[in-house]
Amino acid sequence: MLIEYMKESPKIGKRSWIAKNANIIGECQIGNDCGIWFGVTIRGDVNYIKVGNRSNIQDGSIIHVTHSKTKNKDDGYPTLIGDEVTVGHNAMLHGCKIGDACLIGMGATLLDGCEIGNESMVAAGSVVTQNKKFPSRSMIMGTPAKVIRQLTEEEIAHIYQSAQNYVTYKNNYIELEK
Repeated sequence: MLIEYMKESPKIGKRSWIAKNANIIGECQIGNDCGIWFGVTIRGDVNYIKVGNRSNIQDGSIIHVTHSKTKNKDDGYPTLIGDEVTVGHNAMLHGCKIGDACLIGMGATLLDGCEIGNESMVAAGSVVTQNKKFPSRSMIMGTPAKVIRQLTEEEIAHIYQSAQNYVTYKNNYIELEK
């Protein structure tokens, strides 16, 4: 369901698919070829959310923002998700920034102001604490999360393959709905 809030309506890119029981609220921009899966809530009511192209937000995930008090939204924290990002089931993303080609594991929590560099993985169940910044190509794990090691080329290739797989999956759902 797409819901307008305070005269802000979600904007959905070309060829993106949104499950019928997902909710996208307010100032949200979903890129092209994205999949927003069952039971997802993306709530851009007190700041904005941007999901890049070919990214997927899997079942039960919640994306929210930190309140902005200024008209130009230069305070608070929006949530920014890059291109070709896979967000696993039941992840919680709040006022964070995720670079391109990242994989956020199932049940991971990312808190206000944290940043995940390009081509990184956050392990399932990890908690990335407020304002923590991680470099590109990092394997991030734990509670609180820390860099365990750099990713291998094979792991990075897997991230891109995961994003492509979910483009295919959402295309299958688009076909089923015709």
